[in-house]
Amino acid sequence: MRRLAILVVSFFLLTLSVAAQAGASVTEEVKKTVDHVVQIVSDESMKQPQKEPQRRAQLKKAIGAIFDYGEMAQRSLGRHWKDRTPAERKEFVSLFETLLENSYSGKIESYHNEKIEYLKETVEGDYAEVRSKVITPKRDEYTLDYRLLKKGGKWMVYDVIIEGVSLVSNYRGQFGRIIANQGYPALVKKLRTKSNEIKAL
Repeated sequence: MRRLAILVVSFFLLTLSVAAQAGASVTEEVKKTVDHVVQIVSDESMKQPQKEPQRRAQLKKAIGAIFDYGEMAQRSLGRHWKDRTPAERKEFVSLFETLLENSYSGKIESYHNEKIEYLKETVEGDYAEVRSKVITPKRDEYTLDYRLLKKGGKWMVYDVIIEGVSLVSNYRGQFGRIIANQGYPALVKKLRTKSNEIKAL
């Protein structure tokens, strides 16, 4: 149960990154986005069943604005990316975006007053990492680090590290095994099916 709770909160906290503003640190921008998402999931007026579509739309917009889906999709596909045509790459990014953006909406909404402590930020050129610690109401703790890339003057998350495990590396392993055993078309078929299931909810 503890591990499930960590995963539930973790995906909520995966929705963290934002365009950097002049004079603000990467950590300050991450915190600003955290506060925004917390506001959405904590708004009592938005918790009514009839408000679910509106609430989900707000969360989708927030997530879509802060994740570099193209970068994440390319890194998740790894060495197989270079073999894809422009059309295949476009479709894969779209399917990957739907997977991340919608799969765990219910889990994102399971936020319950977790405390976030920002520990350290490192910036090297166009790359940055913000390290943080999440403390649950029961005082359980786990690390959550964000890797960001600056594109067009904006800091965008391209990977999230939960307790030392990379989200992108995890997907790359899953996708790589499917491609090795069944081929790339099988992976796309699975992602299409999942995407259709999500959109039908």
